[in-house]
Amino acid sequence: MSTLLENFREPAPSPLLLLGQGRDLSSERGVECPGDLPAPSDPDLVERARAARAALGRNAFVLGHHYQRDEVIDFADVTGDSFKLAREAAARPEAEYIVFCGVHFMAESADILTSDAQQVVLPDLAAGCSMADMAEIGQVEEAWAVLQDLGVAGDTIPVTYMNSSAAIKAFTGRHGGTVCTSSNAEVALRWAFDQVGGTKGVEGTGKVLFLPDQHLGRNTAVQKLGLSLEDCVVFDPRKPDGGLTAQELENARMILWRGHCSVHGRFSEQNVLDIRAQVPDVNVLVHPECKNEVVTAADYVGSTEYIIKMLDAAEPGSSWAVGTELNLVRRVAREHPDLQVHYLDKTVCFCSTMNRIDLPHLVWAMESLAAGRMVNRIVVDADDAHWARVALDQMLALPGI
Repeated sequence: MSTLLENFREPAPSPLLLLGQGRDLSSERGVECPGDLPAPSDPDLVERARAARAALGRNAFVLGHHYQRDEVIDFADVTGDSFKLAREAAARPEAEYIVFCGVHFMAESADILTSDAQQVVLPDLAAGCSMADMAEIGQVEEAWAVLQDLGVAGDTIPVTYMNSSAAIKAFTGRHGGTVCTSSNAEVALRWAFDQVGGTKGVEGTGKVLFLPDQHLGRNTAVQKLGLSLEDCVVFDPRKPDGGLTAQELENARMILWRGHCSVHGRFSEQNVLDIRAQVPDVNVLVHPECKNEVVTAADYVGSTEYIIKMLDAAEPGSSWAVGTELNLVRRVAREHPDLQVHYLDKTVCFCSTMNRIDLPHLVWAMESLAAGRMVNRIVVDADDAHWARVALDQMLALPGI
């Protein structure tokens, strides 16, 4: 892969990278995009995208997640993280079509937060999220039954990361919990412990069942709330009772679901040691979905929006090694030629499912809508939508949101 910029060290390609173009029935969601997609090599593809976007006008609102390809971001009306984009969609009631260039759980959140008159479209239905798919609703209900049998469910409150399915958000709402983002996880966890710990809060005996990313839950609990690694246990849904003893569950304060991000989970402490040896005075900036060893070794830890703001405010000439999705790192490196930006991993680490939304899929979706054909609409079950909205509203009611 050729070097894009003098100030950006491009990682080497990985033979395991799956960009997900076309048909892949073994993907997370096991589906294919119906219809005939234009060829990626079509020289008129950009013009077709412009024409379709112009034909839709204000009747459509195109959202682009930070991890999307540049060719898709070019046609987004707004870019941002998953929750920001869902709220932006809800703030555009005049748009009949919400074209969500992200992944499935994000489009679900947009459907929950928008009006019944609006229709959310995901350009490729195979754009799932491996982390979200690690917590299936049947498994979570079985885990809750284990806690009930032990008599600790009454002292436990669920908190689910935004990166979860609508069914998991609904489960959280039904059990009095809340949703969190990587930006407000600390606030959400403090609120949750207050619900089950009385005035003692974090210092009490209550528990949080944190879904589905174990790393965000662990990092927040240990680094922000002062809990210990011993206070955290990992519930593995593939094992009887989560692979934990009754005593371990009774003693735990944080019951972490065995889930992770396939992108951020790749980074290692060795990556941090290597970049420090190679680049003097480098600032290591990582996402809290990384492993605890990586977060502990880094200089700065924060959400996608935090990473962008840190680089926006960075001292000219400073060096940064960034541990998050490659499309975003490339983009901020290009926007800040006065910085030395390095990718923390040595190999390419795109979000393969996010990359399923490419320009051919976006053109196909927009041209279909312009022609009056609804495609790939995302609709959340009414009962799940109600309870997921309860959990989302609880998050919106948290201080500082």
